[in-house]
Order: sequence, then structure tokens, then C-alpha cells
Amino acid sequence: MIMSGPSLRQLHAHHAIHEGALSGALTKTEEVEDLLRAKEYEVARQAADHLLEYWETRILSHADAEEEGFYLEMIEQKPELQQTVAELTRDHDILRIIVADIKKLLEEEGVSYGVMKQFHALLVINAIHSREEERLLLKEPSL
Repeated sequence: MIMSGPSLRQLHAHHAIHEGALSGALTKTEEVEDLLRAKEYEVARQAADHLLEYWETRILSHADAEEEGFYLEMIEQKPELQQTVAELTRDHDILRIIVADIKKLLEEEGVSYGVMKQFHALLVINAIHSREEERLLLKEPSL
């Protein structure tokens, strides 16, 4: 088992990772939309490719690290979290599926309304996933 770093096991640090990643994705998504509105299609495509790379290298790589270490540690400590971890892993799988769909759409039609809908879906799913992950795995039980 790969051990996760301490930042994944601490609520405030893990939350900061989530917030930073989501903030970056939101900013980059808005940049693509601004370029589309300005009819800067070639630059918008480059920005969309960069945004896709950001999702892969920043957010999905974080998901991989969680699955390879943090989630396994949580199950080891609390076996009753098995189903919760399975559900959180499914969220990651959905993000991966959408990223693959965006790649295909970009190849077929370039930056389009459909591509932007998918980028927005990533933002929504990731925000909900992060909130729930923090609530279910990291928050201290109320006394």
C-alpha cells in the first residue's frame, strides 16, 4: 500500500488542496468562455487543451493519489468506510469519463457549447465530491 502524505489526512490541508484545484479549474474554464465570446477560436482551443491538461495533472492525479493511499488507509482504519470509499472512487471514475469525452469532442468538433457543458459538469461534480469526501472521511464526529 502506498502511504498518503499527511496533507491528505488533515481536513484543513486537504480542503485547501481541493479549493485550490477547483479555483484554478474555474478560472481556466472562464478563460475559455471569454475567448469563445471574443470569437478567438484558435486561442480558445489552446486554452481548452490547457484546461484539459490541468484536469488531468492537477485534479485527476490527486484522485489517483487518494485511491492509491489515502482511501486504502481509511478503509484499513475503519472497514465500515468500504462503501463510502467505493462511492467516492466512482465519482473519480465519472470525472475520468467526462475528461475522455471532452478529449473526443475536442478532436471531433473543437471548442463547442457541448464541450463547455462537459467542463461545467466537471466543476459541479468535483465540488460536490470534494465536499462529501471531506464530510465523510475527514470531519471529526460531533460530540
